[in-house]
Amino acid sequence: MRRALTHFFDLDVLGTTPERELMAGVTTFVTMSYIIAVNPAVLKAAGIPEGPSMVATILTAIVGTLIMGLYANRPFAIAPYMGENAFVAYTVVRQLGYRWETALGAVFIAGVLFAALTIARVREWMVEAVPPSLRFSFAVGIGLFLTFVGLNESGIIALGVPGAPVRIGAITSTPVAVAVFGFALIAILILRRVPGAILLGILGTSMVAFETGVARAPASILGIPPNPAPIMMKLDLSAALTWGFFGVLLTIFVMALIDTMGTLVGVSERAGLLDAAGNLPGIERPMMADALATTFAALVGTTTAGAYVESAAGVSVGGRSGLTAVVVAMLFAASLFFAPLVTAIPPQAFGPALVVVGTMMVAPVVRIDFNDPTELIPAFVVIALMSFSYNIGVGITAGFVLHPMFKLVTGRAREVRPGLWVLFILSVGFFVFYPYR
Repeated sequence: MRRALTHFFDLDVLGTTPERELMAGVTTFVTMSYIIAVNPAVLKAAGIPEGPSMVATILTAIVGTLIMGLYANRPFAIAPYMGENAFVAYTVVRQLGYRWETALGAVFIAGVLFAALTIARVREWMVEAVPPSLRFSFAVGIGLFLTFVGLNESGIIALGVPGAPVRIGAITSTPVAVAVFGFALIAILILRRVPGAILLGILGTSMVAFETGVARAPASILGIPPNPAPIMMKLDLSAALTWGFFGVLLTIFVMALIDTMGTLVGVSERAGLLDAAGNLPGIERPMMADALATTFAALVGTTTAGAYVESAAGVSVGGRSGLTAVVVAMLFAASLFFAPLVTAIPPQAFGPALVVVGTMMVAPVVRIDFNDPTELIPAFVVIALMSFSYNIGVGITAGFVLHPMFKLVTGRAREVRPGLWVLFILSVGFFVFYPYR
């Protein structure tokens, strides 16, 4: 078995082992398992029932991540995106008044377009047109984004008031104290070079949270999955193709396109998978995996899916191949029946892990050219907006607007590849048609 896995996933070539990939897969799954409970909770605001939505979330993660592992041989997990789910629930349905079935129709159309563009190698062409400074900023921005998510979810940083939107959390309160303990535990384990430090830290902090009453230990381990039939195959394509829905469709398309691009490049940078030119070899395969996952997601009743930034957690402990993704997919499959156990992991446990992973992703900032404002300013805007807008796609699209524009006004338009101008047009369209409400 070991020899077969090593050969199939090219583990020797990638410099990894089955044991390391297993640990990476478990770490990634534990870090992102919150999506099992959070995605249905968000989509409930759109009228999608939670039980079937949970099953759709898990099925999408299983299918997408398996394709990523077996077809693309990359250590990236796929699941429905946070951000896109909130956009659909609170903006498209609650504020604009569209039905969730119409939104799922737009998700399906986006997935089909992604697949067509991937087959035509258009997406690869666009990625290769992204300049190095922006590529490096993706990794740094994702690192800070994960850090902010982790700090906020764990309570170390809390929402403030309009004049000061964030503030320090109640450090002396038990929940925040447990989160601070979790961060210290993971950091110390890493400093001591303990194998599986992040995973051990998450599990150890969860136990402390259970013992202190910060989180409730699961009353039962096993559970029967709800029937997903009420939301499967309910998408409304005809309504999604109307002119009045164009702005929403374009927004969903661009958000998913840019999020996947940034995540693949950013996490690959951390994993050392990029070549000398800063490109991810064979990137069309992971892009096809996310396209098929998005199409599948709409069919089973959930929103846009793609590569998860939490994959960086598995990468940070050595995940380099598709075996990591296969392990994640298997754990998602098990979670169909062990959902009570998986969803019991509190944010005070996985939040500090995201902060630690974020610290590991900021190193590429030194590779940005600080002496060239046309490179530095767009890269900085990407990094800043990813965190401060709480949206990876907003940060990346801002960079795609500013970089070619600055090159143009300084007489250096020849440095901009044609593919980046396509991204410029799409990004401008994103900001024009985005329903700001």
